Amino acid sequence: MNAEVRLDTLLQTLDPQLEEGSFVFCGLDDGRAAQLWSHCLCLFRETEGWSAVIDHGLAQREGLDCSVGFRQITLQVYSSLEAVGLTAAVSRELAAAGISANVVAALHHDHVFVPEARAEEALQLLRGLRNRAQYS
Repeated sequence: MNAEVRLDTLLQTLDPQLEEGSFVFCGLDDGRAAQLWSHCLCLFRETEGWSAVIDHGLAQREGLDCSVGFRQITLQVYSSLEAVGLTAAVSRELAAAGISANVVAALHHDHVFVPEARAEEALQLLRGLRNRAQYS
């Protein structure tokens, strides 16, 4: 299956799914990154050190200094890494409602991390974005 690049098709076929669990963003030094890498949902090397997205409970048990809890919404649409506008459309929709969106683009799907308390609302907004695109 080929990854989609057309924004209108991406939005019309968008199927956002709220994943189980609560995640946090943490900074890790090289030693902790090496120790915890297999438990990280996402690990990214920045100039300042490693940024990790990790299970909230595990982060607490490990005593990590982390962000507040986030929920993961997977955009179940096979978007190309070269597609233009999907992240902007999703971010704009959530920003209009005052919901922060931390987007991770992976090879097969995009994933949006939203504050736990507003996860269901964010999911409904993204489903509404799809519905509007289907009828426009």
